[in-house]
Amino acid sequence: MVDHSFADLSLAALYDSLNPWGPGDDFYLGLVRRAGAVLDVGCGTGQLLRRARAEGHRGQLMGLDPAAAMLVQARAARPDVEWVLGDTRVRRWEAEFDLVVMTGHAFQALVGDEEIRGCLRAVRAALRPGGRFVFETRNPAARPWERWTPDRVREVTTADGTAVRIRHEVRDGGPRQGRVRFTETYDSDRWPAPRVSHTVLRFLDTEGLDRCLTTAGLTILERYGDWNRDPLTPTTPEIITVAAPA
Repeated sequence: MVDHSFADLSLAALYDSLNPWGPGDDFYLGLVRRAGAVLDVGCGTGQLLRRARAEGHRGQLMGLDPAAAMLVQARAARPDVEWVLGDTRVRRWEAEFDLVVMTGHAFQALVGDEEIRGCLRAVRAALRPGGRFVFETRNPAARPWERWTPDRVREVTTADGTAVRIRHEVRDGGPRQGRVRFTETYDSDRWPAPRVSHTVLRFLDTEGLDRCLTTAGLTILERYGDWNRDPLTPTTPEIITVAAPA
């Protein structure tokens, strides 16, 4: 299932405003610059690959995403990148990429155990010898969902000048079996009614991540707790993993 916020064309158009370029994007862009062929799984609107191509990257750049509305934004901005509708269950590659990335916490949208294992097996198959798989997930030890409260309202402005307010509310009191359910509400004075997206994210600790990666034939090379490459601790916001075929 694709979240409503990604499937709705008008909400997908807000994505880049809600997620402006930041340190994480710089981290990944440095990796993409050094890779010949790159696959971005869960690419969204394709900010990363669009920037790489705009800077002059001449290799293969492919973005994969199951939300057609997000790829509408990507194709309109950069038609010279290959944008593919779908996910790793419907598209397969064999040793075609030097780098596979999952950015913007896309890995956490894989909520089922078999879904995670299947994606990682597909990533392993897609990597050339010596290739790298790099992704991040929010650190559950830092309990980020405790800050996703309705009183924290963000506001962005659409291309036509419409002000849109966004707020979050965690359901079920927090994590259940490593899954956090929450609503994301978009509201505007110009809209007849709010638009609500229901989302589930999976939170895995390092032990769970390592087990999944090892089972898929991937070995961990590096791990960081933030985009400055600082060590992972219980208070660092991210679990950033660099893996390679075992």
